[in-house]
Amino acid sequence: MNYRLVIYIASLLTVPLLANDKITIDKTTCTITKDGKSYPLYGKVKIVDSFEDIKVKIVSSFEDADIRIVDSFEDTCGKVKIVDAFEDGKVKVVDNFEDIKIKIVDNFEGVKQ
Repeated sequence: MNYRLVIYIASLLTVPLLANDKITIDKTTCTITKDGKSYPLYGKVKIVDSFEDIKVKIVSSFEDADIRIVDSFEDTCGKVKIVDAFEDGKVKVVDNFEDIKIKIVDNFEGVKQ
């Protein structure tokens, strides 16, 4: 009987934590919004191990966005240039608990939905 009470209390405590991490992807503006702040899904990106803006999982199917890695002209939806400084956003590549799933492509980049 006591373990049911512990599970109930634990579930009540985790619900507010999950509610704070609201993530939306806007296809028209090509942005991802996390905790009220929007980040473009194009531009200059720095890959980091900590203090990231968004967490990304690289997949081969069922992606949220198709991303094309380019050397220049990263100004349209889905085109990303990897940089070490002067980034538009910071990304951490993860295996679990991602904010967005992406697929690396050679063409036809953009947001799915």
